[in-house]
Amino acid sequence: SEAATDAVTEARRARAAAFLVARPTIDCHSHAGRVLRVREAEGHAPFTPLAGPMRAGGLAVACLAIVSDSPTHRVTPEGRIRAFREPEPGELRSYAERGFARLHALVREQGLRLVRNAADLAAARAAEPAILVAAEGADFLEGDLGPLEEAYRRADLRHLQLTHYRANALGDIQTEPPVHGGLTAFGAAVIRACEALGVIVDVAHGTEALVRRAAEVATKPLVLSHTSLTTRPRPWTRRITPAHARIVAATGGVIGLWPPAGLFPDLAALAEGIARMADVVGADHVGLGTDMMGLVGPSALPDYAALPDLAAHLLARFTPDETAGILGGNYLRVARACLAA
Repeated sequence: SEAATDAVTEARRARAAAFLVARPTIDCHSHAGRVLRVREAEGHAPFTPLAGPMRAGGLAVACLAIVSDSPTHRVTPEGRIRAFREPEPGELRSYAERGFARLHALVREQGLRLVRNAADLAAARAAEPAILVAAEGADFLEGDLGPLEEAYRRADLRHLQLTHYRANALGDIQTEPPVHGGLTAFGAAVIRACEALGVIVDVAHGTEALVRRAAEVATKPLVLSHTSLTTRPRPWTRRITPAHARIVAATGGVIGLWPPAGLFPDLAALAEGIARMADVVGADHVGLGTDMMGLVGPSALPDYAALPDLAAHLLARFTPDETAGILGGNYLRVARACLAA
């Protein structure tokens, strides 16, 4: 009967919720809380709830990212996000500083913890959710390594995505024609500086050539925080091929699956996409990168409160240990190798 089916579904969800609460569940790419509203109300636009949905869904840690190149890109009538002008000197550095300030204001307002080292990450649980500070695009460096150390010290930056929607000083991006042939010499220097400081390196948005060179330079695992798998890549896609995925996995790294509804209309489809990636690189190299409140269109996972439903789908496909890895343990393994102890 329908009532019996509902009861079974609710029981599965309850088991999945209990499963999440006991582990360090991690979203490796998020903009939740409306942290990106840096230009609205002089950076003081209201936040949306973040701590509550994290607790409700069983999420222990969100890697919460500012976006350093936002002033220079926009959505085109065709639905692509593209840079439309070059930044002024110092513009993106100043914008990132305001972005970090807004992120920390959200943390304070909602009583969230901060992850500063691997021990903090391993200890995090959804009952007292935490934030790991990230930046999407290293454009704020403006060709200088100094701001990286400053962001590490002053803004608690612990996760840096090299590129976003500009072919910047670090390398090429998937959504524009290549101009550097992959990773630049400065990009390689940034990777080495991140490793010396204890910052996780994220190669999302970078071309396969960039990722291949990053893997040659890096001595620690890489993250590709939000994408999905394709065997037939279209021009300017943000999805990656099996060969691209295997480069990241070969570093010991993790690939976060994201949930655009145009690709995955519901959580069952997202779980299937996660399984396809696991078939290519192994379940130990797959994670979850929701791009929460950063997607242009709707999401199969619009709120963290739905995480138990995703976990239930994954537990039907994977072992408990594999599921725990996908929902946080694999990112934690990478973080232990990259962050300070």
